[in-house]
Amino acid sequence: MTQPTQRLPLERVHHVALITADYPRARRFYLDVLDAEIIEETYREARDSYKLDLRLPGGIQLELFSFPAPPPRPSRPEACGLRHLALATRDLDACLSLLQARGAEAEPVRVDELTGARFSFLADPDGTPIELYEVNA
Repeated sequence: MTQPTQRLPLERVHHVALITADYPRARRFYLDVLDAEIIEETYREARDSYKLDLRLPGGIQLELFSFPAPPPRPSRPEACGLRHLALATRDLDACLSLLQARGAEAEPVRVDELTGARFSFLADPDGTPIELYEVNA
């Protein structure tokens, strides 16, 4: 494949979309544990489904969908598709402390062997891996 002469004019990730098996539980998790703010919440009667647009700290936009009886995630985190959602923080210890106070369990802190950065994982109520990645700048 030849190298393109012009780059795509992409700027950033616009949003991440997740499907939940338990909408009320996932809604509480993202609002109460990860400090999300509701942008818009819509019930789609024809699909018996909710679509919840959220803004996470840092301006990250998340779309949370509910569908009747979605199939479970096949494995964690090496299933095809979304591997994990990574959120940057300048203070991993403060994040982990707040999460623990809110009843969320994170894995022990690890160090990225390539970058030397510290990180940890927790999971949302559907088992979606969420990485907290400590950045310096």
